[in-house]
This record gives sequence, structure tokens and C-alpha cells, in this order.
Amino acid sequence: MTRLMVVGLRRGLVLADWCARAGFEVAALCDPDRELLAAASARFPAARTATGWQELLDADVSAVVLAHDFDAHAEPALAFLARGVHVLSECAACVTEEEGRALVRAAEESTATYSFAEKYVEHPHVRTVAGLVAAGEIGEVELIECDYVHGLAPSDVAALAGDPAHWRGRIGPTAYCTHTLSPVLDVTGAWPVEVTAHPVGRDPRPMAVVLVTRLSTGALAVTRQTFLQGEPDSHWSWLSVRGSRGLAESLRAPGQDAWSVRLRNEPWAHGGSLRDEVRAPAPTVLRGETVVPMEAGTALVAEAFWRTVTEGAAPRVPVRAAVAASLVGVAAARSLARGSVPCPVPRVAGW
Repeated sequence: MTRLMVVGLRRGLVLADWCARAGFEVAALCDPDRELLAAASARFPAARTATGWQELLDADVSAVVLAHDFDAHAEPALAFLARGVHVLSECAACVTEEEGRALVRAAEESTATYSFAEKYVEHPHVRTVAGLVAAGEIGEVELIECDYVHGLAPSDVAALAGDPAHWRGRIGPTAYCTHTLSPVLDVTGAWPVEVTAHPVGRDPRPMAVVLVTRLSTGALAVTRQTFLQGEPDSHWSWLSVRGSRGLAESLRAPGQDAWSVRLRNEPWAHGGSLRDEVRAPAPTVLRGETVVPMEAGTALVAEAFWRTVTEGAAPRVPVRAAVAASLVGVAAARSLARGSVPCPVPRVAGW
């Protein structure tokens, strides 16, 4: 069995379950919350446990999942890569350009691999749109929009993001951008070049932002993130791509319909006839079992990590793409601080 460590046992326990289903042996568990650690240990009783990842650097594992505090992944990723341990990390690869450069260098020099646990590139509606774009159904991408929003009550937002001791209270409003930027980069095959961040509302510390990012292909990306009303049923995510010959976008609809995609071509772009139709995503089937859409992204990320570790497959979202998406948030923070002026994004592709 290929032995796995999991650091961070809220989101990490979900990833641990899917990684176990993919074939990993969960051999080590880490979380500073002893109640979470005990609950996870009950599920994986043979696993070694610790409250700090540093205590497990010598653990007999081939791979590690980093799912702890959002802004604290670079340091352990660097440490484990240096030891030849494969890394799967979410949701921010880095929080500074210096961390990003160090992570790219470490991943490309290591005998192990770095994978970004970005489930949104694998959700059914994103995969369906990506397939239509790749097939040339809408022509050259000109404008791509993506939402990652939560329609919480103000009191719930304050409870979630108002504690400065919690990572949600520490990070800036632009930081949590990877769930929108990763699908944008994945669908277009582009790199971010420049970003302008706009606050939503009048709060000095906005709970939602709109990012306008110029891509290396010349396309424009408009992404909306965090606490806004109109939460999509497709796992808080909505995606729209306008091309030179048409439109592909996930439906703003309730329930299962939210995973479907509208494809539209005007008559001039479709042989003289209008095409306006809905494409339902194909079922996600792994190892003979159908996976519900809400879990599809996580399941496919775990399966891809298994193939990377055991078969030498390329990471589904590799280190440079992970760092590029994360650094959009860093550049966007500078834009926001300077009154929403355009700011360059580090050219990760050229490092």
C-alpha cells in the first residue's frame, strides 16, 4: 500500500476518505484540535497521530495531503518535497511571491511531485464547458467569468471571518481566489498577466471582491468571490465563457440543473441556424461507482493524485499553475490597497 499523511482534519478528513477509496493507506494524521484528531483516529485507527506536522516529518509515508490553515501550506510543502514526499495541497499554494518561487524551485528539483487539490477544475459543469471550448464550439475565448460565492447571513459572515485568530480572519479579501482563477486558467490554457481588484459594498474590509484579470491570450477574466448573495447550487461555482463564435455557460438554476451547461451559437456562426441548447454533464464514474456531482471534483482530485504518486502521471494541476492562481490574489491585494489600479501578476510561466 502507498502510505499517506493528512494534515488538517476538517477538509482533510474528506480528502482522506477519497484518497483511501483511491487506494492510499492513511498512515498518519495531524491537527492541533485534539477532538478532530481523535475523531479522525477512530476512522483510521492504525494511523500515527500528532498535533503538529513537524512531528511527522520522519513518518514512513510516500505522500501528504495539506488541508490545514489556508495561509500556511508553503512551509510544510517545501519540507516534505525536500524529503521526497509527494504533496497534494489546497487551497492556496503560497501567499507571497517569494513563497511561490521557492515552491516552484523545490517541486521541480524534488524526486517527488507537487499537486494542487483544486477540485473546481474537475466539477461537472466546469469539465463540460472546458470540453466545449477545447472542441472549438465557441471559437476563441474572449471573455470568461467565474463565481465562487456564499450567500450567508451577515451574522454568519461575521462569525466565520471576524476572528483574527482564525485563518479566515487573517487573510485579505482577495486571497481566496483560486476556486475561480484555477478554472479560468485551466479552461483557457492561459496565464494571468494583470489584475484589478474592486471591492463590493462599503465595508473598509470588504467581504466580497470582483477581480478583472487580463490573460496571456488577450482574453479578459471577470471573477467574483466570497460572500455574495445568489449562491450557485453547483458547489458555490458558476462559469461562463464567451468566444468569438458563441457562448458556453453553466445554468443559474436550482438543484441538479445547476450542473448543466447552455451552449449558444448565433445563426451566422452555426450554418445559418440558431443553436441554443442545454448539455447535461456525463456522470462521473470512478472504479465502477457513480459519484454525485457535489463530490465529483474531490473524488477526481484524489484519483489523479493516486495516479501521480503510483503511476508517474503528471499532476492534474501542477505547481506553476497553482502558484499562478494563488499570486493573482497577492497582486489583487496590491490593487485593492492602491484604489483598484491595475497591478501586474508575476510571470510564473517564465520563472
